[in-house]
Amino acid sequence: MNWKWVAALILSWTCVSLGHTALAQTGDVAVVVNPQNPASNLTILELRKLFAGEKRSWAGGLSVKLIVRAPGTHEREVLLKLLGVSESEYKQYWASRVMRGEAQSEPLVLPSLGMQREAMGLFDGGITLVAAENVKPGMKVVKVNGRMPGEAGYPLH
Repeated sequence: MNWKWVAALILSWTCVSLGHTALAQTGDVAVVVNPQNPASNLTILELRKLFAGEKRSWAGGLSVKLIVRAPGTHEREVLLKLLGVSESEYKQYWASRVMRGEAQSEPLVLPSLGMQREAMGLFDGGITLVAAENVKPGMKVVKVNGRMPGEAGYPLH
């Protein structure tokens, strides 16, 4: 019996039954918000404004809480690509925003997926980037430009 095939079949069935079709193994990075956040679709421009700290509140006035992965992670690389900056430019950008009083603090930097999941439950206005294959039940993934991770034309990978 080919155990790799059996494992793939079980994983495939599990992903479908959990509602995570097309999220696994794409290299895509999902945009995840707090489950109570009413947002369901963001444009790439809105996403840039959010992660650049230019848009500070959600519809209804809820404050945005940026949660980002540590340098060297795939999610961080996608974030830097989204913003069109290098790691050092990103750090300098946020330090200067805080220094000028344009932001209360830099985004919350977390080293692990588990910490991201915890933070997303704690901050009602939280938004983060998660490798699509790491999306777990209970995480709310929003569309970007009307597309989910794994769909043709999805812009974050």
